[in-house]
Amino acid sequence: MLKNYIKIAWRNISRNKVFSAINIMGLAIGIAASLLILQYVSFELSYETSHEKADRIYRVRQERYEKGQLTTSWAAGAYAVGNHFKDAFPEIDAYVKLVKQEAVMLGNEQRSVKVGELYCASSAYFSVFTTPLISGDPATALTEPNTVVLSESIAHKLFGQEDPVGKIVRQNHRRIFKVTGVYKDMPSNTHLKAEALYSYATFLDMVKPDDPESGWQWDGCLTYLLLRPGAVPEKLEAKFPALVAKYYDDVPKEFTTKYFLQPLKDIHLYSHLMMETETNGQGNTVYLLMGIALFIIGIAWINYINLATARAINRAVEVGVRKAVGSRRSQLVAQFMIESVMLNGMAVVMALFLVVFSIPLFNSVTGQQLSFSLLYDRLFWTVLSVLFIVGSFLSGMYPAFVLSRFKPVVVLKGKAISSRQGSTLRKALVVVQFAASLFLLVGMLTVFKQIQFMRSQQLGINIAQTLVVKPPIIYTDSTLMQQQQAFKEQLMRETAVHSVTVSSIVPGEASIVNAGGIRLIEQNRNEGKQFRAIFVDYDFVPAYHLKLIAGRNFDRDFGMDGAEGAVVFNRTGIRRLGFDRPDAAIGKLVFFWGDTLRIAGVVEDFHQQSLHDAYEPLILRLRADVKGYISVGISPDNVNTTIATVQRNWNTFFPSNPFEYFFLDEHFDEQYKADQRFGKVFGIFTTLAILVACLGLFGLASFTIVQRTKEISIRKILGASVSEIVQLLYREFAILIVIAFGIATPIAWFSVTQWLNGYAFRTTLYWWLFAIPFVLVLLIAFLTVSFQSIRAALVNPAHSLRSE
Repeated sequence: MLKNYIKIAWRNISRNKVFSAINIMGLAIGIAASLLILQYVSFELSYETSHEKADRIYRVRQERYEKGQLTTSWAAGAYAVGNHFKDAFPEIDAYVKLVKQEAVMLGNEQRSVKVGELYCASSAYFSVFTTPLISGDPATALTEPNTVVLSESIAHKLFGQEDPVGKIVRQNHRRIFKVTGVYKDMPSNTHLKAEALYSYATFLDMVKPDDPESGWQWDGCLTYLLLRPGAVPEKLEAKFPALVAKYYDDVPKEFTTKYFLQPLKDIHLYSHLMMETETNGQGNTVYLLMGIALFIIGIAWINYINLATARAINRAVEVGVRKAVGSRRSQLVAQFMIESVMLNGMAVVMALFLVVFSIPLFNSVTGQQLSFSLLYDRLFWTVLSVLFIVGSFLSGMYPAFVLSRFKPVVVLKGKAISSRQGSTLRKALVVVQFAASLFLLVGMLTVFKQIQFMRSQQLGINIAQTLVVKPPIIYTDSTLMQQQQAFKEQLMRETAVHSVTVSSIVPGEASIVNAGGIRLIEQNRNEGKQFRAIFVDYDFVPAYHLKLIAGRNFDRDFGMDGAEGAVVFNRTGIRRLGFDRPDAAIGKLVFFWGDTLRIAGVVEDFHQQSLHDAYEPLILRLRADVKGYISVGISPDNVNTTIATVQRNWNTFFPSNPFEYFFLDEHFDEQYKADQRFGKVFGIFTTLAILVACLGLFGLASFTIVQRTKEISIRKILGASVSEIVQLLYREFAILIVIAFGIATPIAWFSVTQWLNGYAFRTTLYWWLFAIPFVLVLLIAFLTVSFQSIRAALVNPAHSLRSE
């Protein structure tokens, strides 16, 4: 019997090639798109799963308040948190402190390598995090000062196949470290991707005589707590304020610091704080893409239902004859389910080819690194199997029961078999499809408009034609300033260079120093404000074309700039100090980190970071000995020659240091990379969703035209033109699209408004963002329906009415 079912199913599939091809194509696109999106979603949701104790690990998040207003939120907070919390709360099993270090050169006698991701880690690191050691003792590897544990890749670069444990490496050709272990490279799905770990004891040794262990005002330490089994995070968190209050007795009440527990697994998707270890993902984006994946495959299954029921009339006689000769309804259901299984099976095979073919494009769009090893992933095949089984059942069950319920006496007499319920269901499904398509189109246009808006706005700072050289890694403190100044002077002699400046950070960098307690000298201590500080040299303001709106720039001719100290505020910073007019602040004295400084000038607000963020109160603090990025303004002509000239001078003044550079405009645009990727992914899969939805419309148009064939013929006999018939048939679908537009518009408006609220600077929701998708869908529907309608209108009426 099964063999017979398969044979009949194959005949039906091969006999109706267009119908079968559309069904297989729609299902294949839906399955392939869903698989790719779900692989992306799966990766994003898999962060930190490599850690066996991940469910019990929490990072301590810090918030600082000023007069009840949140001023800063930190991933890396006070150094004293870990040891004090561990001593006070028995719910904590262990803690780990991590302190990010600057990039260094690690080397031995044979070779050296740059290490960019370097942390000082406390001794409990390997007992809390699952980072397998290849060699070394996890209990003692991070206990002694001047010891380092290397990642496998760094160890291989330095020592080849030798075991480096016990060997010596030098940092920047000076400080000596003993290698105490080698660990497997950290996976890509973790927010910590350290290439090497110094012991925390090394950090304590470096900052002597300061004592970070009691430092509640020092920010910059990542603290992770391992809770004991059964500990309730919410109850533990509620105990923090009472303990913290004991250590802030000397801090004015206007300033408050609070601590919260952040689940390790939530960090990647839901944490966007100061001093994050990397740029994290977006949880809302991940779940939105998951929704798109489910919607695309849902449309494909709906299309199968519409196309199958659209052919109900053609198969009605077959069903009637089968029933008349004794076939039971269960046998007919089995027959149609076999067809569904075969079509879904063919779609799965086609989807596999589409996935393999699309992997390079998918990687370029999302930034992931999927490979053909995906085909060996158990999760991939599990998802594919579920899509196949669920798709075969859902898309085949309804048509099977609809077709199998026809009564032989009715269909064999040639009477109508359609029902109002079935017609209403099909129309409702098309309304849902196009409402969702309109929603996605509005979202796609809004995303592209916002990205264009951010990238086209004036930044208030000139970043064009600026070559930024990363600071030297290997240097001697006593000679760095002389080398740096000589390097600047030499570059300014080059005809292609028009400006050179050194600063602690450059535009597009998030790691601005947070400066607390800045106040006017006559104000009380409790009136201090939170600011962001950028340390700059004399040339920063003119080099970046910052607009002075009051006062002056730093000037070597003014003794106060070098001795008493000068500072430049931005407009927002001056307002934060309480001045309505920038010029009113000029000459005022401010207290800053133990120093008294005079306000020399005020610059117009500029975008230090992307337009995601509002203007922040900034100060430019003059530091003649500032160490940092070297920004070189160059001529647009012969850029490669200019770069070679800068590198030649670099090698002269900073030998043994790698010459690393980037163009500032490209670096600044990196902040929008996540938005651009999201826009591309959104656009690609929205297009696929609309394509699949069009197949559904094709199915409904086919069904409607078959049902109204005789009506069309009669109208032609009575003188109706082809255009009038097309207009008649299209009107029904236009009404469905209007209904879909009415449903989608308020939902889309609310959703994109909420999304745009996440940006400090955002585009306006113009009416055309909703009108264009509506017109586009109407046009697509018209083209789809017209193809079918014109074919029906051109048929000779005699063929349709010969049996009447």
